[in-house]
Parts: sequence; C-alpha cells; structure tokens
Amino acid sequence: MPTDVTFRDATRDDVPAIVALLADDAIGAGREGDIDAYWAAFAHIDADPRNRLIVAEVDGEVAGTLQLTFIPGLSRMGTERAQIEAVRVGSAHRGRGLGHRLIDWAIDEARRRGCGLVQLTSDKRRTDAIRFYESLGFEATHEGMKRPL
Repeated sequence: MPTDVTFRDATRDDVPAIVALLADDAIGAGREGDIDAYWAAFAHIDADPRNRLIVAEVDGEVAGTLQLTFIPGLSRMGTERAQIEAVRVGSAHRGRGLGHRLIDWAIDEARRRGCGLVQLTSDKRRTDAIRFYESLGFEATHEGMKRPL
C-alpha cells in the first residue's frame, strides 16, 4: 500500500489528469472525449458546496480520483447521505491498495460531515470493481436504474 498518498480537492489544473483517469479503461475510453467538454462541469462541481472532486496524489502525480456528493433527504429520519461516483485509479497504480485508501478516505469524510449512509453505483460490466466494493463492506441492496436524456 502506498504510504505517500495525499488526498485533496481537485483544481482546474487537475482536469486533464482526471479525464485521462476516466478514460483509462475499455468502458471509459468509449464515453470520454475532448477536454473542452469538461471545463464547465468542473466549474459547477467546484462551486457547489455539496460536491467535492477529489484527487489522490502519489509522488506528485494524480493517481486516483472520485467525486463525493452530499445529498440531504427526508428518508431515514432526515439522514444526509454521501454518494461516491467516478472512482478511478490509474492503471499504473492499481493493485497496490490505493483504491482502498481512496474509498476509506471518502467514508471518513462522509462520517466527519455527519452522513448516516454512503452509497455508490458501479457499471455491471465492472465485475472486478463490484468485487472490490463488496470486499469493503458495500452491499447490493437496491437495483439502480438510469435513463439517458
């Protein structure tokens, strides 16, 4: 497990490295694209106090990322939940525990904020990722659905 990892909020300068991480597998390569499409999205995320775009740095290199969104709700007696999205670890850093540390960091951050639940989704084709999340205690308790607009 890498010991020299820094977790921090992403800056605009990190966007190209984050996009490269998003495209660093067969699924992402087919849906990510031109860097110009990401600047406005980053500005919206960066300006929203309920969203954090996080990078994991190893030896000064952006090696992983995730987005953490805090969602207020009435259910579960008004429990705020944290949604973990777009988790990626660069191929050169996989298999060394960085993903585990990244998810642990996000869970700790959700607890610190007072969230009562942390949730995530994973593409059904990402069988290794699903096994990884299950190994961290996540359970497939609901069936998720999406509809492109």
